[in-house]
Amino acid sequence: MKLRGGFSLIELMVVVIILGLLSALIVPNVLGRGEQAKQKLTCVNMKNLSNSLEMFKQDNGAYPSTENGLEALISNPDPELFTGYLPNGYLGSKQPPKDSWNKPFIYLQEGSGYEIISLGADGKEGGADENRDIKLSECER
Repeated sequence: MKLRGGFSLIELMVVVIILGLLSALIVPNVLGRGEQAKQKLTCVNMKNLSNSLEMFKQDNGAYPSTENGLEALISNPDPELFTGYLPNGYLGSKQPPKDSWNKPFIYLQEGSGYEIISLGADGKEGGADENRDIKLSECER
């Protein structure tokens, strides 16, 4: 009969300590990346909306009003005013895209420009970190 050797208690403890140290170093760096990714994706979606708004302006001479909102990129809000409107709209979808937290973007037409806003993870105005409001004007271009 041959005896098989196994791991000693000390060897198991060393492995557990090494795993604990690795997780202590790695976990803090990984946590929070999900929210950062959502914020960056929200900026990407805002930039795509911005491109659609620029096409809308090129075709119609003005941006949609705040009252028309982003829905103006899906269907023509005023055929008499927006005579150059594309037949299939500017988004290729039936609903405006939502932010990474599945909330609608806020569109504000301001003078000769516009702003697109996401209220962040909490869906409320203001906030910090993952709850901060994200504005197109503050996204990296």
